[in-house]
Amino acid sequence: MKTKLNELLVDNKCAHLLYAFKSMDNYMKTVVGYILDGVAKDQSIILIENEKYLPYVMKELKIHLTDNELEKIYLVNNFDFYFSTGSYHPPAILGHIEKMYKPLMDQKKSIRTWTHVEWSTIEGPLDIVEELEKVVDKLSADMGLTIMCAYEEDGMPESLKLSLLRTHKFLLTDDGVVYSDYYDVENKIEI
Repeated sequence: MKTKLNELLVDNKCAHLLYAFKSMDNYMKTVVGYILDGVAKDQSIILIENEKYLPYVMKELKIHLTDNELEKIYLVNNFDFYFSTGSYHPPAILGHIEKMYKPLMDQKKSIRTWTHVEWSTIEGPLDIVEELEKVVDKLSADMGLTIMCAYEEDGMPESLKLSLLRTHKFLLTDDGVVYSDYYDVENKIEI
């Protein structure tokens, strides 16, 4: 059953979503729409994005948002976030997550995150992605967070696709949101 993203997020206080994108045009529309919807709901936004795409996203957001609304968006370079130790290292990434979320959680802020994961830059076995995504999935549920993980689908190995389907409850497509049939947690939320 497909539903619209904003409908899903009204019905669920937290969600861990996978967006495997094929088109950069659709990607840009989707990230901007996701952020605008979060700002409209008075959520703090954490945008973890490629420095090459960030100016385009911000240019579009500046058309729609006031300066006060733009201040609710926290920008993070995705390379710095994922590769601060020189490689994709889940413990370091979790440290970044704690530093980012704690001040907002202490202020009782509702948080929506968009993270652009560039899997093709990861050296070594891709199973470390699944390891991190499992932890992020639990954090999302435990802390009541909405987290969108965007991965470019072109050329993605089948093993990584399956790992991502197992670790994300929901999948965003260009047509809406569907439940992942491969999701590995017993307490599934039906949509």
